[in-house]
Amino acid sequence: MPQSEVTASRPQRWDVPFGDAMREEDVDQLLQIEPFLGMDAERFPAALPLRGILQNDTRVNHYQDGAIIVREGDYGGSAFLVVQGKARVVLAGLDSDVLGRQPDAKPGFLNSLFRQFRNPQLPEVRSHVTADTDLVANDSLEVADLAQTRVFLQDVPRVLENTRSVVLHTGEIFGELAALTRSPRTATVLADGEAVLLEIRWQGLRDLMRRTEALRRHIERLYRENSLRVHLRETPLLSNLPDEHLEAVAEATVFETHGDFQWHETFDSSASGDAAEAVVAEPLIAEEGSTCEGLVLVRSGFARLSHRFGHGHRTVAYLGKGQVFGLAEAIQSSLKKSPVPMSNSLRALGYVDVLQIPQSVLEEHVFPHVSQQLLSEAAEKHAVYCGEHHCDLQSDSIGGEQAQVETPLLEFLVEQRFINGEQAMLVDLDRCTRCDDCIRACAATHDNNPRFIRHGFRHGSTMVAHACMHCVDPVCMIGCPTGAIGRDRTTGIVQINDLTCIGCSTCANSCPYDNIRMVEVRDSSDAIVIDESTKQPIYKATKCDLCADLPMGPACQHACPHDALVRMDLGNLGELSEWVNR
Repeated sequence: MPQSEVTASRPQRWDVPFGDAMREEDVDQLLQIEPFLGMDAERFPAALPLRGILQNDTRVNHYQDGAIIVREGDYGGSAFLVVQGKARVVLAGLDSDVLGRQPDAKPGFLNSLFRQFRNPQLPEVRSHVTADTDLVANDSLEVADLAQTRVFLQDVPRVLENTRSVVLHTGEIFGELAALTRSPRTATVLADGEAVLLEIRWQGLRDLMRRTEALRRHIERLYRENSLRVHLRETPLLSNLPDEHLEAVAEATVFETHGDFQWHETFDSSASGDAAEAVVAEPLIAEEGSTCEGLVLVRSGFARLSHRFGHGHRTVAYLGKGQVFGLAEAIQSSLKKSPVPMSNSLRALGYVDVLQIPQSVLEEHVFPHVSQQLLSEAAEKHAVYCGEHHCDLQSDSIGGEQAQVETPLLEFLVEQRFINGEQAMLVDLDRCTRCDDCIRACAATHDNNPRFIRHGFRHGSTMVAHACMHCVDPVCMIGCPTGAIGRDRTTGIVQINDLTCIGCSTCANSCPYDNIRMVEVRDSSDAIVIDESTKQPIYKATKCDLCADLPMGPACQHACPHDALVRMDLGNLGELSEWVNR
């Protein structure tokens, strides 16, 4: 029991603003330009005023010619509005060596060893609860960006000589897609001459879009103009298509969304209900037996591939970003000169963005310009073969052999939405002796408080433990009012910034897997910190950080003496197949 209690002010959303130099006159100037000029301040609640969002969720950045603003592949946490000057979006052809990406800075063995002696003897000790007023809360997706020297392209004309790029002018917005979907940047953007940009962290962008229809339409138009072609080029079938034909494909492509962006809010009830009814209730993108109408490209999210089995549906596979649906049927329809029926159904799991390319466009602008060998390879890559007990997904092959995952295990992962996990903790219960060495290693690494629970959902001898999975779609970030939880910009690890966490429990309540814990914090004398206004304990969110600052990686996995525990990307069926069939 603690010997005493201490009081402190509970942290608030804007205790630490995004920018440290946003004055009232700066906000006044922003309100005189689009899209803010057309916004009705009366539509914003008193607790979240338009001026407050602009002053606390934005910052003005100045860039010299050639300065890199965002880099392709980095995880985004903010959008950018061009206030003055121009920005150039490099779509393809930029050498990755010029991007100046820093290697991961991991401490050496001696530093890691010394850290063990610095750990407090008490759990969850905080030297302070609220942030100092002279600190700036950088978006947690781009940690320490302000402290780093900006990277410049020294010879811009030469560097851009063999690239494809577009120029954005005053009033245009970019980076919003990566910010809102918590996904990697799809292109590199650099300053084209001296430029002034307004950076809007995604919490502020979300609040602005909720109350401004014009901003939403503006962003959707910019996506079609600036990003659609990038996504089409990422598809192997279209990667070498002549520009004029790719342009025709882009003009005819239909952008669709299925499901709910806030899918986690209803996940618990759907996962605990009848599986057959849950499948039928999922938003239908394409139905088995219907006429093939073209190709579906999954842009983000997950979709269930299934076919009728008895009186219900059997899961065949799940498709994620970059995968396609209907290619084999589209090719057959072209060869037979008549539509063929779809072999499987495609349903949205949560929230899914897809691009639909009509069959007529494929036959006119794609198939005639792709070799028969490439068509055959593409069809084979995305083929699915089903037997009585398992399905083989050719695109996740191991050493040339098809990945084999038993259908019951696959359906278990899909039903519980574990496919979302990029670093899920799997435990082989046949090998696990319950020695708890993994728990002790985690506690020793995290100030005497383990960041996971060695229990979880089971399928046969495989258990998915309650540990942060660092999801493809980390919905825990959606409601965080301060941006305290976010991705590391290069590794994608989901982390919590303890300085800006206000203990609101939104992330813990949003996590569909119950992998975030709220803990009482203490000072160094073992006194629980009490909110001076409510007289209740102040809590902070804690979760697995994948031991990001350890050179060896996750301590739990390395401490297991029986090779019973592994951190794994459950979106990689090949890796999963290798582990379960070892």
